[in-house]
Amino acid sequence: QVQLVESGGGSVQAGGSLRLSCTASLYPYSTYWMGWFRQVPGKEREGVAAIDSFGRTTYADSVKGRFTVSEDNAKNILYLQMSSLKPEDTAMYYCAAYFALWLNNPPRLGTADYRYWGQGTQVTVSS
Repeated sequence: QVQLVESGGGSVQAGGSLRLSCTASLYPYSTYWMGWFRQVPGKEREGVAAIDSFGRTTYADSVKGRFTVSEDNAKNILYLQMSSLKPEDTAMYYCAAYFALWLNNPPRLGTADYRYWGQGTQVTVSS
């Protein structure tokens, strides 16, 4: 069973930066999408950024130019570098993964597209 563990959340002032990390316990297949999602109470979970095993990335419009998704393949760690943070970025951030024998399309940001989820890490941005 794949387990995802996030870390790196915290509190920061607006304009600041944080880097989130996500470690997967195993990779059932070498082809995958791995993504970051966020959720605030009372709202649906939304996709933020994702990367696939080919290095293709997808970003939500709200974070383009501010967030960067990347991975360290040697260490099997997924990152989300967040810069120019805004109070509206405050949320619980989740790491998610989908593994398959083959994936033709770039990574998507729909929650239904991902099978495995971490427990989340809180990010709070104060004004």
